[in-house]
Order: sequence, then structure tokens, then C-alpha cells
Amino acid sequence: MFCSKIFKYACAVNNNLVKLKTNLQFGACVGQYQPKRLKTDLYEPNYLISMEPDEPVYDCLNLQITGYDFTLLEMCQREIHRYAEVMGIQVDECWATPAKQFKIQRYKPAGIVVDSEYKLNIYERNVQVVDVPAWALGTLLRVSRALLPEGCTLNVHEHTIEHEDIRYVPDNELLTLKQQLDDMGGSRPEKKKRR
Repeated sequence: MFCSKIFKYACAVNNNLVKLKTNLQFGACVGQYQPKRLKTDLYEPNYLISMEPDEPVYDCLNLQITGYDFTLLEMCQREIHRYAEVMGIQVDECWATPAKQFKIQRYKPAGIVVDSEYKLNIYERNVQVVDVPAWALGTLLRVSRALLPEGCTLNVHEHTIEHEDIRYVPDNELLTLKQQLDDMGGSRPEKKKRR
């Protein structure tokens, strides 16, 4: 009888080496250790590797943080960006959108007279992550919720064209000039060149 581990190596079909590890204790086989197969495993035949299902991957997601204090949002966005990079998730872009301004009025009890008026700005920061494995998304969302300051909200959605358009502040002067040009009859048609 012996209590040590014995390692065996054997040749498999198609001259591929397969590592077999057997645990022996007191002369009886306790169990067989089978290492987890990876996609890059050199010892597995190609047809076995191709049969394994791939893990689902999210192409492009936006983590959108909104709140009333811009500095808190910026610190939260920086921490989410840092944690995503530590987890090995690729951060494509981070950006801020223009603030939305709201005018809030409070009325006197049982009346229509305005008691006080407030101007609130709602700020937004976005972190765009790409090629996120499904197993890592849950952890990233839990970490993001834990980092979220009070009074802030976190929304996660797929990236669309509307999210791209909101990022930019429109040039009102250019828009009025274009409108004036259209009112005058549009731009001149180009003349054909004679040969």
C-alpha cells in the first residue's frame, strides 16, 4: 500500500497526448481528475473544441449615470471605468451630455400662487463598454450599483444612434443660417462645365 499520487501519461488517437491524472490511495482508485478544457487546449481534437458552445457576449453597452451633482457623477464614472478595466472589460468611450434644465415651482397650500421657484440641472455621464462576456456583466453591475452615490440613478442599455446624437450641443447660429438659406430658395445649382 502507498499513499502517494501517481501520474500517468498516455498517447491518444491521432498522436495527440492526453494527460491522465489518477489519484490512488491505499491501492484503490479514489477518483480521476479531469482538467477543464479550454478553447486553446492543444491536446483536444478540433472537432471536440468546436462542439463547445461559446459564451454569450454583449457587443456595446452604455452605463448611464444621472444626478444633480456633476462632481459626484464624474468621480463615480471614473471608478466604474477603473473597475471595468481591472475586470478585463474593454471601455470604449466615456462622455458627458449637456445638462437638462428644469424649473420647479412650489405653490402655496390650496392655491395657485407660486410660493417658491427652483432651477434644477440634471447631469449625465456615460461609460461605454464593448464585448462584455455575460458572466462579467452581473459583477460589473453590482459593483456599479455599490459605487453609485445617493440621489443618482444608473441605467444600462444598448448603444443606439439616438445616444450618439444627444452627446453634441447643436450650433444654433448655423441652424438659423441654414434656415435663412432655405427660405431664400436654397443653394445655387452647380453649373455644368463645357468642354
